[in-house]
Order: sequence, then C-alpha cells, then structure tokens
Amino acid sequence: MKFNLSEITELIRNRRTIYPEQYSSRKVQKDQIEMLLNNAIWAPTHGNTQPWRFTVFYSDESRQELSDFMSALYLEKIPKEEQKDSKLAKLLTRPKQSSVVIAVSMKRDETEKIREIEEIEAVACAIHNLALSATAYGIGYYWSTSKLIYTPEMNRFLELEDKDMCLGLVYLGYPSIEWPKQHRKPIEYLTNWK
Repeated sequence: MKFNLSEITELIRNRRTIYPEQYSSRKVQKDQIEMLLNNAIWAPTHGNTQPWRFTVFYSDESRQELSDFMSALYLEKIPKEEQKDSKLAKLLTRPKQSSVVIAVSMKRDETEKIREIEEIEAVACAIHNLALSATAYGIGYYWSTSKLIYTPEMNRFLELEDKDMCLGLVYLGYPSIEWPKQHRKPIEYLTNWK
C-alpha cells in the first residue's frame, strides 16, 4: 500500500464544521495557511484549467473590512421584513472571531472550453482539500455559502470578473471546544449495486 489508508480514513472521517463562535484566540500561522492553499490546488481539474482563486483575509483590518462589507450587503440586499438580527450579528462577528477567512472563487476560463459546472466542482474539491488539511493541523473550519456571496457586489469586492463566482467563505481558527463527533448513514442505505 502506497499510503497509510487507516490514517487517511481517520482524517476524512474527522473533518468537521466548527463555527467561528467556537474558535480560541490562538492564531493560525501564515505558513500553515500557505500549506492549506498548496494542498487545495492539487484538486482534480478537467482540462487542467485550475479555476480556483483565493482571497485571504488575514490581518485584523482586512477581516474587519470583510465584516463591514458583508453586513452592509445584507442590509442592502435582504428585504427589511426578512432581516434577522441573529444573521446580521454573525456576519458582523464571524470574520473577527476567526484567525483567517479565505474567499474561494472560481475563475472562469476565457475560452469556456470546460463547462461551468465542472469548474465549480473542481473548486469544491479544492475547498475539500483545504478542509482535510485544516483537520490534519487541528484547525477548525467552516465553509459558508451565504446567498450574498453569489452577487455582483461580492464579485466587485473580490475584484472578480462578471463570469467568475465566489463559492464560499472559509473561516479558520483553532477550536476552543472538544473536536466534535459525527456519524453517517451506512452505505447500504445509500448505494444501489447492479
């Protein structure tokens, strides 16, 4: 066997969503973030288009800027009668509770030789690589896909082109809680053998 399958299995099965409210003040270091991103870019990519792009909000100032932008966008885009104080509070506080936030986007290939859905899938795989790498470090991870990220305003904020798309904000921080447990349905309930 080329790799230790039991360790890989344990890593995959221990990946968890841990919310920024559950992060400690311990900082994720820049070299760790670079390792996460270097692992992310080894995701499968049809036609080797490598459509992933990363905007790293690492400094206190940049995370505050993200917080200000997301909360203002929420107040602008969501009708007043649908707004929730709890949602607004999360948009305001989560970037500041995190050690780092990474906006992960899809850069659309100019030739469009690969279908958009396949480019989105490639970026999702990159995000999963990032999640597994964070888990290996013991870093908490939360992939947020608020509908606000799929807006032209978000594209402008991230300096993306019209055909590009933000696919999520990844919040990272060391957990202040015990690593969560989880379960999945057995494959017998999810698999059809022919």
